[in-house]
Amino acid sequence: MEKRQTFRAAILASYGATESEIEELLVYNQNVFEHDSLQPSLKFPLEPESHIITWQEYAVSAREMGVFETLKKVLVQLLFPIQAGISQTEAYSAVTLKGVNPESIPEATGLVLEHPDKLHLQIYQSLAGAIPVLLPSNREDFVSLVRSLTKRNEPLPIPASMGACMIGGYNNWDRIRRYRQQWERENPENCSEADWKAEFRRLIPQKNRYQDRFIILSDGFYSNVSPNDLGLPESEWRRLSLTIRLEHECTHYFTRRLFNSMQNNLLDELIADYRGIVAATGRYRADWFLRFMGLESLPNYRDSGRLENYRGQPPLSDGAFKVLQALVTDAAVNLERFDAEYIHELSISHEQPLLAIALTYLTLEELASPEVTSRLLKILEQLQTTLS
Repeated sequence: MEKRQTFRAAILASYGATESEIEELLVYNQNVFEHDSLQPSLKFPLEPESHIITWQEYAVSAREMGVFETLKKVLVQLLFPIQAGISQTEAYSAVTLKGVNPESIPEATGLVLEHPDKLHLQIYQSLAGAIPVLLPSNREDFVSLVRSLTKRNEPLPIPASMGACMIGGYNNWDRIRRYRQQWERENPENCSEADWKAEFRRLIPQKNRYQDRFIILSDGFYSNVSPNDLGLPESEWRRLSLTIRLEHECTHYFTRRLFNSMQNNLLDELIADYRGIVAATGRYRADWFLRFMGLESLPNYRDSGRLENYRGQPPLSDGAFKVLQALVTDAAVNLERFDAEYIHELSISHEQPLLAIALTYLTLEELASPEVTSRLLKILEQLQTTLS
């Protein structure tokens, strides 16, 4: 580990990073992916998580009732409007945190969407297993859904460059009610309110029984980049944007399930955009990724780019952020070169996640270094042996 840190520090120094900036970036770029789950028995796609069965029922119901009407019955946040301070009210807390029946709550006037009839639900088969995807038909409804389901119905700002949202650890009170109904049927003599409270305490640690994961996608241009910037017709860029966005989020899901990590971090974004761009175009394009990030004219950084969203907590200093811009630019260019030269030579299909998995073993410093090709080839050789 000490040897690796020394190598990373030397790379950062070569970019002109000061001692304090090197310390910042060593922490920010630390690789935290866990690889213990990689075994020869691993097969893709992964088995679906337990909440998928319930969401498949929602999808069936949605074909008859409509998606929004179906989900309002099960996702309790959708019963409340977007309103400043609403999350602090007793009524909101009672419904969302305690599972109180919302029918008697006057404040539950419902989330307002511009086109509720055009909200779509898809159970998408990703490499990480099936996952529910919500697809509103316009930007305003995307923002409303994100605010409702992740911002506790508060009118908080959503960055224009944000076009997707992965929701994990969502407490689904519908699944809890279903659990209670089954428990009561199986324990007809011992299902008092006090008995249920005791059972509920036993349920809480079993998060797979009531916590869901799903994705909300907007239909807008990816990373708020206009089709003119890429020389594409609007309809084509909108179609490609949806493909990139969906595969990007599913890659986050993949690393979360397989490697127990999904961070708001630039390495995660590089890997996810790699998979998204390849899914959309058949090859990796560093120029697209850099434009998405606001780095198309380095050393000038475009403030409206996505890179600002991944500055870290606490945020990187201005100097370290400047070094990071150069570092990720070289990493993207190196990745494009490797993808073009070695994917077919190694008989690795883009439909398989081997290169994406290999990227989780490295850091941005290693990806930006002149040694990246030899390091990736070695990792891929080991992976092919492990997973064969």
